[in-house]
Amino acid sequence: MDIDSIAVHESVAKACPPESMVAALRGEVPVETVGDDAAFGAGDCVVTFSPRDAFLDAAWVHGVRAGYDEFDVAAYEAAGTALTNSTGIHGDTVPETVVGYLTAFARRLHVYRDRQGDRDWTHEPYEAPFTLAGERVCVVGLGTIGQGVADRAAALGMDVVGVRRSGDPVENVERVYTPDELAAAVADARFVVLCCPLTEATEGMVDAALLEAMRDDGYLVNVARGPVVVEDALLAALEEGSVAGAALDAHWAEPLPETHPLWDHESVIVTPHVAAFTNRYHEDVAALVRENLDRTARGESLRNRVA
Repeated sequence: MDIDSIAVHESVAKACPPESMVAALRGEVPVETVGDDAAFGAGDCVVTFSPRDAFLDAAWVHGVRAGYDEFDVAAYEAAGTALTNSTGIHGDTVPETVVGYLTAFARRLHVYRDRQGDRDWTHEPYEAPFTLAGERVCVVGLGTIGQGVADRAAALGMDVVGVRRSGDPVENVERVYTPDELAAAVADARFVVLCCPLTEATEGMVDAALLEAMRDDGYLVNVARGPVVVEDALLAALEEGSVAGAALDAHWAEPLPETHPLWDHESVIVTPHVAAFTNRYHEDVAALVRENLDRTARGESLRNRVA
């Protein structure tokens, strides 16, 4: 594969400034920002946030996110267009965000932040705050992000268990369950953190039965994809108090509609799909693209190729 030019699609603005991405990619191969009216050929690489049909005419398309469920993998394979994603660059950002959620719930920081606007000095009840040390967290999905969550949770003195398809051991995870053991894995966890990809197997995985299997003082954290959780089941669990709360960075509809009931839940932290965001995101993505440019020059396979 010979790459003659790199096109940064304007949709990357959802993750970082396109001009920053262009600057980070600038080198021997010409690079420019393009819009939806651009056409592509056999020597083009497209760096994008979202898919477009025209990209199938390029040689290679790189998605700036880890998730690629919006891309029609079969269509890319049929067209002979390489598709790569950005798995592996979120090992610090997303886990750090998860630690923020866990700490907020344990120390009640989200409640006090809400009260700050009302200049309300009210203390939480004595029994409400707790420490993370000694609490159990179940990390569902032990890839780059899940491993990062496990490492940080272990460093905080938490009891870490996890779920992965292979069931193979993972550093800093005391016990690894397989997906068919998911209910048992979450049963004793104060926190259940979803870090898995959205697939046919994981869509709707967190349903009413699984939420019922969780502790009633347990918290659900979703940094995966919205459809991994059954929306109505979570809303019912929150209303009934069968779970203590949830931190959601991935949603069923994005932006989350202004009328959605989650906005009004004191026990829910809503963030607008920003767990991976950092002011150097463009540099991390560009480093991955440049690595793959070098690989193509050497005739090697592309890193993170999914089609």
